[in-house]
Amino acid sequence: MGIKKYSAFTPGRRWMTSNDFAELSDDYEVEPSLIKPMKSKAGRNNHGRITVRFRGGGHKRKYRVIDFKRNKTGIPATVKSIQYDPNRTAFIALIYYVDGVKSYILAPDGLKEGDKVISVNSENADIVVGNAMPIEFIPVGTHVHNVELHIGHGGQLGRSAGNSIQVVAKEGKYASLKMPSGEVRKVSRRCRATIGTVGNKNHSNLKGGKAGRSRWLGRRPHNRGVTMNPVDHPMGGGEGRSSGGRHPCSPWGTPSKGYKTRKNKRTDKYIVKRRK
Repeated sequence: MGIKKYSAFTPGRRWMTSNDFAELSDDYEVEPSLIKPMKSKAGRNNHGRITVRFRGGGHKRKYRVIDFKRNKTGIPATVKSIQYDPNRTAFIALIYYVDGVKSYILAPDGLKEGDKVISVNSENADIVVGNAMPIEFIPVGTHVHNVELHIGHGGQLGRSAGNSIQVVAKEGKYASLKMPSGEVRKVSRRCRATIGTVGNKNHSNLKGGKAGRSRWLGRRPHNRGVTMNPVDHPMGGGEGRSSGGRHPCSPWGTPSKGYKTRKNKRTDKYIVKRRK
């Protein structure tokens, strides 16, 4: 993947960069049976209350149904095309199984149109990019993505562009995985994972260039607490420009820098090493 730069014929274009989409297939078509309508939530929950601030607007999109479970074992599939997905940072691959079933999967780095992929459940698995299998059949040191946290729930870890998780050890019923954050965590050896690193790894190097590109993605302007009134934020108010007068916090008083918010003590035993 390459990064495309633009001539500075407007202020917004001066620092703007975009993807050249060289990895995508030419003239691909979105599979109609694998798309669903998607309603804009604008950061609101089922009661209509805003739970995520500064969201709303953005371009209309349709959801691509991704197969995160990869539980169609023993049936080979061919990659028909690599496609753009407006709902995620990673690219997706449309695959055709030999029995006629079509499916979308996350496109790992190096997967190309015409490649063969398979999901297996045996020790004789080929460690090839795009193949999915339980972690117990994956050699230590291998980089994987789309990793299950619970058996049969589908991949939940390592799904965004450029991410990968390393299998660092296997002991007893559990395997130790090193996350992109540096955290080392134990998951069951029977949890599935897909070989390889998620594609589109230069995504983090792109620059918007102008506020409008964020609006297209449904991100509204983000106001700092110190610019607000005291009625709206604990750090608001003050004569002239104020630096806040207290430690940074959320509108509800929760410290926002260095304060631990993890509450789930039941799963603490699965974290071998913290990311910090």
